[in-house]
Amino acid sequence: MAGIKIGNNESIDNALRRFKRECEKAGVMHELKRREYYESPSTRKKRKAQEAERKRRKKAKKRFFPRTYSK
Repeated sequence: MAGIKIGNNESIDNALRRFKRECEKAGVMHELKRREYYESPSTRKKRKAQEAERKRRKKAKKRFFPRTYSK
């Protein structure tokens, strides 16, 4: 669960903005939307396979095309 600590002179708007950003990083909204409806086991398996394939491709792309930094 995302949580923040509010400073002494911090405005509510800034605190709310930080909280929203923290929730986005933690994936709270994504998880909420995913759990909103029932997902059958076959659909869950298919989605997990697609996510694994996406991660595998991203990792392979980084390995073959590393960023070069110039000084």
